[in-house]
Amino acid sequence: MCDTHDHPAGTAGAGHYPSFDECVTFHGHTCPGLAMGYRVAVAAMQALGVGRPYDEELVAIAETDACGVDAVQMVTGCTAGKGNLVIRDYGKHAFTFLSRGSGRAVRVLACATEAPGRAEMDDLRRKVMSGSADGAEHDRFHALMRAAAQRILTLPQDEVVRVSEVDMEPPATARIFVSVACARCGEQVADAKTRLLDGRRVCIPCHEAARPAGN
Repeated sequence: MCDTHDHPAGTAGAGHYPSFDECVTFHGHTCPGLAMGYRVAVAAMQALGVGRPYDEELVAIAETDACGVDAVQMVTGCTAGKGNLVIRDYGKHAFTFLSRGSGRAVRVLACATEAPGRAEMDDLRRKVMSGSADGAEHDRFHALMRAAAQRILTLPQDEVVRVSEVDMEPPATARIFVSVACARCGEQVADAKTRLLDGRRVCIPCHEAARPAGN
C-alpha cells in the first residue's frame, strides 16, 4: 500500500481496461489460463461498475495461484505489491472482488470450457515440459494454446464465467511498516517481520540460520 495523502483518491474510468495483449506481455506467454483470468477480471469490474483503482479501492481474493492471477493483476490493478490481492490457493479458478466504495462484492467462477484439440494439447504439454518435444511439436503446442485462449476471449460471457453477488466484510487495508536494520546482517527489514535472537532484532533468514539443525 502507498501513502495516498498527497494524491487524489478514486479510480480510472469504468469500462477502460488494459488489453489482453498487455496481459500477455506482463505474463510472458499466451495461454488459456491467462485468457480466463482476463475474462474473470473484466466481468467482475463490469458487474461492480468500477475502473482500475489508484490504490486499494478494489480488492481481489484469488482461490488459485495459476496464470489467471496475472491477468487479474493487470486488468484490475489488484496487486501483491499494493496489498489488495489476497491469494487463498484452494486450487479453484474463482475470484472474489470487493469495491470498498460501494461495499458490493462479486464472486466470479471460471466455467469449464472444452477446447478443440485439448487431448493433443495435453499430450504436447507433457513433452514440452519434459524437454522431449522437437521444434515442430513446440510450435504446434503454442499454436493450440493461442487458439484455446482466443476461443475463451470470444465466447459469450455466460459460457465462460459465472458471476454471483456475495456478502463479505472488507479485509483490512495493507499496513506500512517501519524498516530497521537486522542486528546480524545489517540489511533493512520491516520491523514486524523481525525475530528476537539473543535479545536483538534480526531478520527471518538470520534467525533461521542461527537455529540448530532440525529445530
